[in-house]
Amino acid sequence: MTFEEFEASLTSDQPPAILSPYLTALWHEKRDDWKTAHEIVQDISDRNAARVHAYLHRREGDEGNARYWYGQANEPFPSGQSLEEEWKSLANSFLSSL
Repeated sequence: MTFEEFEASLTSDQPPAILSPYLTALWHEKRDDWKTAHEIVQDISDRNAARVHAYLHRREGDEGNARYWYGQANEPFPSGQSLEEEWKSLANSFLSSL
């Protein structure tokens, strides 16, 4: 799936079945369903989930919690990167693993 196809899927009622949990969380967040996105990643204990979790808390405006999750993902806090740029970067990274 390309990034363009992923973006186009945002107009659907459900995320594509082939998406990883990380992409599914990003899909829900982009459709303004932060709660579902958070529920998806909060119970996964790996670096990718921590990375999405960090982004979600940054999006929420909870910088302290976001910084914790960036630490769990072993990633620096993305100062200078917009939330939109971070979302695109995460999506492209996970799409390359499909």
